[in-house]
Amino acid sequence: MEEPVITALILTHDQYLGGILQLLEEKRGLQKGFEYVSRERVLLTYELPLNEIVMDFYDRLKSVSRGYASLDYHLAGRWSSDLVKVDLLVAGEAVDALSFICHRDGAFARARSLCERMRKLIPRLQFEVAIQAAIGSKIIARENVAAIRKNVLAKCYGGDITRKRKLLEKQKEGKRRMKRVGKVDIPQEAFLAVLKVTD
Repeated sequence: MEEPVITALILTHDQYLGGILQLLEEKRGLQKGFEYVSRERVLLTYELPLNEIVMDFYDRLKSVSRGYASLDYHLAGRWSSDLVKVDLLVAGEAVDALSFICHRDGAFARARSLCERMRKLIPRLQFEVAIQAAIGSKIIARENVAAIRKNVLAKCYGGDITRKRKLLEKQKEGKRRMKRVGKVDIPQEAFLAVLKVTD
């Protein structure tokens, strides 16, 4: 796929250079220029994918440089990248609103992070809910929301063990049936969690 690219000009103090270069490499940047404009000030010229700087790049640049970096950029065309669509499946059903496109190299980490967030946000139900992230038909990350366990043996006061086994088997069959027909409601916070993960 092709993605838009920007040319970024970053002016900073040379003592913050290490952190800024690491941030630019993490954001898939290509160095085009490196020049000292004074004894302690450096002008960096980088080409970066636009989707890597949209969400949190400026904030992270300011925190790495303690506020002593300025950023100017302009569109510089497009380049082809190995981008993939990551689908999120909740209880086996794809949720289109939670899908995102990212570079293949970062897809596994982002998918794992999203599945972990979703596991905390989706409430527990009477049956186990599987949260999976997939590229095409290949599952790359998975988390499970554990089922709420109801104590069906609370009313049994001793007696034959077969009665207890019968109640447990009945419960197991009910959970199996619920898993087949049960619906999972995804809370509003889950949709906001995608933005935090994909930035």
